[in-house]
This record gives sequence, C-alpha cells and structure tokens, in this order.
Amino acid sequence: MGLIGDLWGELIIILTTLLSAVPYIVGYVLLILLLMFIWSGIKRLLTPKHDYASLKTVTFGDESAVTSNTVASVVSVILIFVLWGAFTGSKLLPSFMHAPPAFEGTGTFTYTITTPAGESDDATVTVVVHPTSVTPTVPEVEPGDGIAKNDATAIASYRSELLRVDRNDEMGRDQEAFITAVNGQPISPGSGVPVEFGRVVMSEKGTLNIVPDQGVQMEAIWLPAPEAVWSRVTEIATVGYRNFTLAEHLGFSLFRVIVGFLLGALVGIPLGYAMGLSNWFRGWFDPIVEFMRPVPPLALIPLVIIWFGIGEVGKIILLFLAALWIMAIAARSGVSGVRISKIHAAYSLGASKWQIMRHVIIPNSLPEIFTGARVAMGVCWGTVVAAELVAAQKGGGMMISVAADFQQTDIVLMGIILIGIIGFTIDVLMRQAEKWLVPWKGKG
Repeated sequence: MGLIGDLWGELIIILTTLLSAVPYIVGYVLLILLLMFIWSGIKRLLTPKHDYASLKTVTFGDESAVTSNTVASVVSVILIFVLWGAFTGSKLLPSFMHAPPAFEGTGTFTYTITTPAGESDDATVTVVVHPTSVTPTVPEVEPGDGIAKNDATAIASYRSELLRVDRNDEMGRDQEAFITAVNGQPISPGSGVPVEFGRVVMSEKGTLNIVPDQGVQMEAIWLPAPEAVWSRVTEIATVGYRNFTLAEHLGFSLFRVIVGFLLGALVGIPLGYAMGLSNWFRGWFDPIVEFMRPVPPLALIPLVIIWFGIGEVGKIILLFLAALWIMAIAARSGVSGVRISKIHAAYSLGASKWQIMRHVIIPNSLPEIFTGARVAMGVCWGTVVAAELVAAQKGGGMMISVAADFQQTDIVLMGIILIGIIGFTIDVLMRQAEKWLVPWKGKG
C-alpha cells in the first residue's frame, strides 16, 4: 500500500504539472489558427477577383497539386522556437510569454507538534529557494520559547529536501512527539499540504519533505534556452570539441553517411532491378531482402564490431547495410510499378530489351528510387549517431554521446539540430534533383 500511495502521489504531481501547461499549449494552438485565418484573409484580399488561375479546381487526392505553403512553414518553425523559448525562460522572448517558472525566493510555513500528554505548539520554518548556480545562505531565525522551535533551510530550485524540523525541538519523535498539522491542516505519513511556495509532504517516518513549486518551465540541465545552445555552437565552432573543430565533427559524419549511402545505392539499385526483372534473382534474393529489411541497423552493431572492428570500415559497413535493403526494395517496387502497356507499346515499335530498359523501365522507376533514396538517407543519418558511439574520436554522434555522459544538454541539442539541418538540406537537394531528373513524376 505504501508503494501504491507513493506512485499515486507522484502521478498526481505529474498530472497537475501537465494540466498547468494545457492552457499554454491551447494558447499556442489558437495562435496557429489565428495566424492561418489572418494569412487566408490577406491572401484573399491580394488575389484579383478576375484571376483565372484562382478558378482552377484541384481534385482531392491529387498529390502533384499539393505543395508546401512557405508562410505556414516559416510560422511553424518560428512557433517551435517560441515554444522552446517560453518553456525555458529564454531572454529572447518578453517575460509575459514565459511559462510559469519554478519558485525562487523566500517562503514560510507553520507546523504543529503534539506531545504524548496532548500539548501542542507551533513553529515556523523559513525556506529560501535559490537558483542552482547560487551559493545558498540560510537565514538565522529566532528559535522561540515553546516546545517547537523555529527553523530555516535553503533549497535549490527544482529540488526538494527532507527536513527534520524536530531536530532542535525540545521534544521530537524519540519522545513520541509528532507533527500533526502544517499551516493548520492535518497531516499524516504519506499525505501532503499545499503551502504558499509549493507543497509539504510527510514521509512514512514522519519527516517533512519540502517541495517548492517547480512551475512549467524546464530546468536548464534538461532543456537549455535557445541562446545557451547558440552560445555553445559559437564556442565549439571557434574552440573545438575533443581536439576537433565543429566542421570536422560534422564533416566526418557527413562523409560516412554519403559513402555508406552511395555504396548501398550502387549495390541495392542493380539488385532491385534484377529482382524485378528476373524470376531467378527474385527467388534467390527475395527471402534475404525481406528477412533483413525489418532488422534495425542498430541490432547489427555487435556483429559489425566482431567482423570489421571499431574503425571506419565497420561504421561505413553499418551505414551500407542500412541503405542497401531500402534501395533494393525501392528499385524492385519501381520496376514492378511500370505499366505493362508502355512495355508492350515499346515492343510494338521494335524496341530491344536494352532500349526498353533504358527508355521505359529506368525512367518510370526513378520516382520510386528517389523516394527510397530519401528514406535511406534519413535512416543513415539516424544510424550514424549509433555507429559513432563505438570508439569514434570524431563525428556528430560521438559529440552527442560524450556530451550526454556529462549531462551537457546544450551540446546534445546542438548536435541534434545541426544533424537535422544537414539532413534536411540533403533532402531538399534530393527533391530538387528529383524535379530536375524526373519531371514526369505524377503525370502518367
């Protein structure tokens, strides 16, 4: 029952914290809707009433007619940073946009002690809640004249403290004098009483656990503010990290991803074509591909280490395997998706097998291959972080791993954001290459 009670108490605290954040989340959602409404109105005013382009109809489900709205994309990114800044107390945002922070300051509460003889006395506890970066100063208080003596303590924000308030009382638990109330409200082991600066909970042994209000903002060690991450970026870009510059770390990660992806594409695409065009190749390789496809690349790390060691070869082999099966399946799907009527038309015009391959199968399979390439590149970026966890001296994944060991969350976030930006840039370039190389996608 004690364990269930503790779990229930923790659950109540978590739910209370989440409920306190709901109004802010709803507010940001409403902000998004408001911006969408404003932009729709502005767009409607700026669009000429006699513009024939506006009269075009888009068939629902026509993927080729749906394009990304630039304004919505910009607003989405800005709102993400606004949310980040609001829940970290960023100096980049005005204070009224900040979520409620953790309590910092001085608070008091009164506890009541009751003796076996039925006598009761009150004492006041002064609590100083200070930032974690500040050396605390416990104030001196007058103990008072009664059985219960006044006390004081200092607690870092986002922390709690077990305080034996009866340690300086004339009678304590050793004499069966117990705390029975806090601020006039009855309290017993396992229960709690809200106070002006947070909550006071009594442990199973009768000790008061002082829990200051933690607010909604995240502690810097869990989620630093955007400016803290940016300052870390500038620091590592100039000074470096672990004997290598930031450009070298990211450059090595990019090199490993590109080499692994290209090797996977060079082997996987011909393999996919062979599986899509030959019964023998499909029968031989289809069980292997379908077996390896659901196996996560991270599960192969022990075998890769045993077979290829912990050097660069092992890391590139792991990325190669991550891309190989995706590219093979994409190429096979591309071949299988070619309309048979186009092949029959080519044969009727006297085309050879090589001409059909070059002018019909390859062009019509390129959209599937590009889609697979984008997926494979994303998987490779996810795998390179794990690959660099294994005895790597440089790389974005190594930087994130080492920083996580020392709880340097700003470096972890910096690495994640930079890897995401590089991956997004590569994806955009691949989309542009697809538009240039496959202009017929979605047009039959």
